Amino acid sequence: MAEVKSPGLSAHWLNGWLAAVGATVLVPGMRLRWTEDQTPVAVLSADHGNPVELISRAWPDRRRLAALPIAEEWCEERKMQRKVPLDRFTARARATRGNPQSWALSATMTDLEVDQQGEVAHGPFDAAGPGTIKWLHHRLMRLHGSVDSTTERIDASLAGRADRVSNSGLAFDQTRLGSMADSTGTHLVDPAIEILGFFGLAIFPTRGKGIDSRAVRGARPFAIQRGWSHVTGNAGRSRLCFRWPAWSQSLDALGIDALLDVWKPQKPKTWKRLGVRAGWQGVRFRRRGQADRTAAIASERL
Repeated sequence: MAEVKSPGLSAHWLNGWLAAVGATVLVPGMRLRWTEDQTPVAVLSADHGNPVELISRAWPDRRRLAALPIAEEWCEERKMQRKVPLDRFTARARATRGNPQSWALSATMTDLEVDQQGEVAHGPFDAAGPGTIKWLHHRLMRLHGSVDSTTERIDASLAGRADRVSNSGLAFDQTRLGSMADSTGTHLVDPAIEILGFFGLAIFPTRGKGIDSRAVRGARPFAIQRGWSHVTGNAGRSRLCFRWPAWSQSLDALGIDALLDVWKPQKPKTWKRLGVRAGWQGVRFRRRGQADRTAAIASERL
């Protein structure tokens, strides 16, 4: 069995954590555990080769990403844009049954929440963007053009020494943002980490409350993804945040899926028997005004 310690995939960094999970989705049989350091980092392992080489070989080409069912134009189905009517989503969902990439649809939106205009809701990992960057698939395609899938490039990203490029990424990494004094507004990301993070969303479907919010006067669509929950802060205010763990045993994608089913972030006394050593919760970027549409998630240790 070959193992690779990946300092570039730190457990406290949401994008790094999602990227590590994404590696197990992209490469069947790949396993993931976290080191026992104060700030754990990912350890990827595989029985059938070097993890870095396996990720490089499995790296999706542009055609594969363009064929994801969240594409604006997909097969013979009607075009989808940021605002997706219920009937259009339903048709697309039916057409993707049996498609191994069908998870991409549920990782971005859900028909379990419908607004007063009859449009489905997007999950919190699928933020709207400016200009032509309307949703997650647009971001993904822009990222793909910025990364070299060679073994050396993937190795550099996992090691945390790869160059960053000017790109907004998936739009929730707080490390892409400059300081308050930075007037350029330039966002810098590691596109390989971002793309792996997208595949990590495969085990985080978007769900709703299961009601038609058009029946409630003034209601707005509310959808969450797996891992998100309402947390009450010190001031008594409830906020929606994502929580994630670091574990000591080597788990493949199915094992991670099973662990997340039973992990209770609010019950730390139960963590040890699950192999969970630490956990974090997201802290959302505080926008600087009504016109500020910046989306970002930092972390705090549970």
